[in-house]
Amino acid sequence: MTYEVIGITVLWFFLYGYLIVASVDFGAGFFSYYTKRTNKNHMIHKIIQRYLSPVWEVTNVFLVFFFIGIVGFFPSTAYYYGTALLIPGSVAIVLLALRGSYYAFATYGAEDSKFYSFLYGATGLLIPASLTTVLTISEGGYILNENGNVQLLYGELFGSLYSWGVVILAIVSVLFISASFLTYYASRAKDAKALELLRKYALTWAIPAIGMGIIVFFLLSQRNAEHFHNMLDIWWVFGLSFVSFAAATFLIWKRKNYGLAFVFVMIQYFTAFFGYGAAHLPYLLYPYLTIYDGFTNETMAISLIVAFIAGLLMLIPSLYLLMKLFLFDADYVEGKR
Repeated sequence: MTYEVIGITVLWFFLYGYLIVASVDFGAGFFSYYTKRTNKNHMIHKIIQRYLSPVWEVTNVFLVFFFIGIVGFFPSTAYYYGTALLIPGSVAIVLLALRGSYYAFATYGAEDSKFYSFLYGATGLLIPASLTTVLTISEGGYILNENGNVQLLYGELFGSLYSWGVVILAIVSVLFISASFLTYYASRAKDAKALELLRKYALTWAIPAIGMGIIVFFLLSQRNAEHFHNMLDIWWVFGLSFVSFAAATFLIWKRKNYGLAFVFVMIQYFTAFFGYGAAHLPYLLYPYLTIYDGFTNETMAISLIVAFIAGLLMLIPSLYLLMKLFLFDADYVEGKR
């Protein structure tokens, strides 16, 4: 395995970690706002707050690691993506800042505001929609490079079915992942009302999540035939993803083993996410940039790989302690402390 492949694999693990942790966070924000509008907030407000209180400050650690790493390992990405994503990236940063301001006001006891609640819920859907722009344009056809001048073709981006399919897939996946985890969390808290409502949300968003995954898979054949055929070559990976989805949905529907159901959800997205990434190699941006173009020097690559693996090994125990002390502590989950 080459340094380039090791580097992108390590970064993909960080991005997958962000996918799961941030999805729970973003979905919780939407559900919090939605239940307020439907007068059901009293049923799940405590569950969501008990989850978010210790977690929200560490959510973006995975994303920071990824962006530092992608520029460190593949400096050329800063030229292509940095120029093309100046506006979409700025929008995502503003949305993250707005979300952070909500956390700050909520944490330090500011008066509950309908406006901030709306921002909290809206950013939970808009942030993943804006961040998926990176994956969309990586398929090619959205960026024009003429004489070293990189331009994002906004007309092509906003007029593409594939682009909108990816956005919808990101949103429904966030809601499904979040509802699945919060269902498990409610069961741990022994909160029957919250459990039933969140279980309903999980089942509601299950079919749209898998349905949009299949639709986007076939839309890709029109966008990037090479990537699509590479995915067909490893069809069994996506078959495993579908089996995991079916197992998770079955357990939630049967009201059994909610923790195992969420593990299946994580396996579902792990296999689909890594299958997508593996089939995309060697391209970082089709057809302009591969993992071998502009890769950093060998000494820097080894240093970065060691540093990022060490960071990952430190981050995992930290998250384990966070979950053990707060998220999965019986007294904390049940609201006794």
